[in-house]
Amino acid sequence: MTNAYLICGVDEAGRGPLAGAVFAAAVILDPARPIEGLADSKKLTEKKRDALAIEIKAKSLSWAIASSSVEEIDEINILQASLLAMKRAVEALSVVPNEVLVDGLHCPKLLMPMRAIVQGDSKEQAISAASILAKTARDADLYELDKIYPAYGFAKHKGYPTPLHLQMLEQHGVLSIHRKSYAPVNKIFNLKQGK
Repeated sequence: MTNAYLICGVDEAGRGPLAGAVFAAAVILDPARPIEGLADSKKLTEKKRDALAIEIKAKSLSWAIASSSVEEIDEINILQASLLAMKRAVEALSVVPNEVLVDGLHCPKLLMPMRAIVQGDSKEQAISAASILAKTARDADLYELDKIYPAYGFAKHKGYPTPLHLQMLEQHGVLSIHRKSYAPVNKIFNLKQGK
């Protein structure tokens, strides 16, 4: 196995939401242990994602999940925070890959061969696996936030700017877990501050 060419897939979850950290995962699949049903996490049901996440963790040569905080998102912007989470995930792997395949247009700052692949999560199995781990980790985080702040409905909207979430923001105000650099949050935050 030592002389195999190891490909690492990387993807993030949570660029669009108004609340919570952005998550990224890095996965090196084991060619000897294929996983059936890998696809872009957005095209899978939550139940299917959860089942696949367990299988990915069990069968991969190496996997890691990392995140960038709300403070980092507000400080360096969501794109840079996503790339930082990706960098952290790759650096946390127990195996060093020969090449890193990243979903999207941009690559994190890493000293190894990398390629950005648009819609990579539906083209490359390793990226699909990473998208599933990133999404399930982010969802789990939002379920925890829902327990802490039950009035906001995080379990329902996962922090995305749905009418319910915006209504709860207006009603209850902006939390520390909200991304103040995002226009809808910023607008409500300033209104509440009387700016």
